[in-house]
Amino acid sequence: MNKKLYVVSIFLLITVSGWSLQANKIYGVVYHDKNKNGERDTNEPGIAGVAVSDQIQVVKTDVQGKYEINNSKGFGFVMISQPAGFYTTDWWQKIKPENTSLDFALVSTANPTSFSFIHASDTHISEKSLDRIQKLRDIVNASQPDFMLVTGDLVKDALRVSEKEASGYYELYKKEIGKFTVPVWSVPGNHEIFGIERHLSLVSKTNPLYGKKMYHHHIGPNYYSFNYGGIHFVGLDDVDFEDLWYYGHVDSVQLTWLKEDLAAVPNTMPVITFNHIPFFSGSLSMEPYTETGPGRTLEREQGVIQYRHVVSNAQEIINLILKQHPYPMALSDTITPDRCFGTKRMPTKYALNKLLLL
Repeated sequence: MNKKLYVVSIFLLITVSGWSLQANKIYGVVYHDKNKNGERDTNEPGIAGVAVSDQIQVVKTDVQGKYEINNSKGFGFVMISQPAGFYTTDWWQKIKPENTSLDFALVSTANPTSFSFIHASDTHISEKSLDRIQKLRDIVNASQPDFMLVTGDLVKDALRVSEKEASGYYELYKKEIGKFTVPVWSVPGNHEIFGIERHLSLVSKTNPLYGKKMYHHHIGPNYYSFNYGGIHFVGLDDVDFEDLWYYGHVDSVQLTWLKEDLAAVPNTMPVITFNHIPFFSGSLSMEPYTETGPGRTLEREQGVIQYRHVVSNAQEIINLILKQHPYPMALSDTITPDRCFGTKRMPTKYALNKLLLL
């Protein structure tokens, strides 16, 4: 079956480790919430085949919609990969020691074969930039896409500021995104990593929100997937860090999850990834790579040279996806010219229709 996808990409431009919670068993049910009351009633069936994960293991619900994750060693969340034809705003939940039974109520929605979404990036939200997020809302309201992706650098800065200032930006982002009338799927960028430039932030490594933990606290899972219109969307966190500095890299824990996540969807299903740092960049190759200066493009981490603003292990990710699935599109915060992509099973169209220089 041929599916058509129309994408409007909008880029907002400005100049410019996780923790583990272990549980012996997490279990619950994913069900069709027919009356949308958030509680399972007697006539509401479970939904089979839904992928459920603790960000490491991925399991699928049985014919009754039940799932079970044993010996969970994830980052304190259990999440579903939202199945096509269903929707919920509560696609992830925090695991609490006193409650490891977690259910997911889904409501039915359209499963279109043709749809649109907006891709935005680098919102860098602060009180001074609220006019920019309002312009984005105006575009969304005028375009009426099915949903929006935001690929990182959501807040002005968490790298080099105090906990109070960084948390204020996060709370402002959540408040402003809550005003959108369509679902918004966000992934982190380098500006969401809290406090690691300690010579500027004066934040200790022992701070409970240090590094990626602030994103977990305010936003939720930093990588995940969902399904819409016959396409599997994968949001990746491709900004790693070592000591004071970040670099482009998808860590081994996330790669393990990605393998299991992809195995849970049919091989014929196309995959679209969205993340902050681009896998590759032609513009970077036009200048010499350097390890020094504020605009450096290389970072030496534990003696290994890593790319700072492209993903060092991008080819590994691409090979992993292409081995199993059609892979028509990888979205990030870079600007690309108008292009047309096509696969044997799914012709797609990618157009840079609007560019905001704000």
